Amino acid sequence: MVMSGSDERVVFICDRPGDESLFAGGTIARLRSEDARVVLVFGGVAPGVSATVSGSVTATGTGSASDADSAELDAEREAELEAACAELDVSDRRMLSAASVDGTTRRGQVVATVTELLADVQPTALVVVTAAEPLLDAATAAANSLGVPVFLSRRMSDDVGKRLTAIDVSDEVGQKTRAVAAYRSRWSIKDGAVLRPDGVLQAITGTETYLRLEPAAGPAPEARATAVGRLVTAVFALFAGALYGVLGTVAHQATITVAATAIPVGLALALIGAAALLVGLRLLLHDRMAVLLAALGLLGTVFVLSLRSTGGSVLVPAGLTGTLWTVVPALVAALVVAWPKLPAKR
Repeated sequence: MVMSGSDERVVFICDRPGDESLFAGGTIARLRSEDARVVLVFGGVAPGVSATVSGSVTATGTGSASDADSAELDAEREAELEAACAELDVSDRRMLSAASVDGTTRRGQVVATVTELLADVQPTALVVVTAAEPLLDAATAAANSLGVPVFLSRRMSDDVGKRLTAIDVSDEVGQKTRAVAAYRSRWSIKDGAVLRPDGVLQAITGTETYLRLEPAAGPAPEARATAVGRLVTAVFALFAGALYGVLGTVAHQATITVAATAIPVGLALALIGAAALLVGLRLLLHDRMAVLLAALGLLGTVFVLSLRSTGGSVLVPAGLTGTLWTVVPALVAALVVAWPKLPAKR
């Protein structure tokens, strides 16, 4: 809602006729003066009004005395709405069914109804002037699904500290006042202000303010990508640790004899490989959890393979070599995990 002229198509949703003039009449009049399309949608309709129509209000009745009174009341309110819309130069107005307003219809059906309306109008903005919670929720959900920005009509005192969009309607105050005055059954005009039935006097000002409602955001794509990446990293670290555990366990007993001295080449390579894996993960990923999972995979595999098989064979026999292969990777893992994260040089 940037007041860009004829390119604007703005839908205003209100609980009942009159709210559009009192809370957003100046904005509507300004939009129409710039040849923008304005659609008024009413949710809390008068008794007897149930049809969803465009350009008129449909009343229903059965012919009884109470129905006749209701029809007379509906006719009076329709005349007031006609007069107000004429002042604001709005011809496109629509009534939502009572079921959509009071929540007796399932939320999905209400959202579908409002979505269909918005898809038909293809608005550049949706303004919720006044609306009960079910209708506000449905309208917001429908607008978010279509990527339509939603604005909520507010007074400056309603949202202190929040960033509001203020519309200058000082040139439209006269139109707004006449549109508000058309609803004689709801209030009266006194000294240029609205006198409500409860005695509250509300000034008609040259500024109307709106709060933009941000759509309920799900996890950001970056956050989802990060979560998936961490999961893949965790699986990789666990698998890599288990693989190193198998290879090291198989190779740690290998020796090379030089000058009648057995050199534990297998143990040295296994320990170097395990340490390189753990240190490399920490340096590359800066993630202690990945190192911990790799250590768990490695040590868990070593523990399982050190058990005596059903045939009686042992891959990690008792002795210095087997003890070193069991203990040293655990010490390296503890050191790598506990090593503090050093700050980068300035």
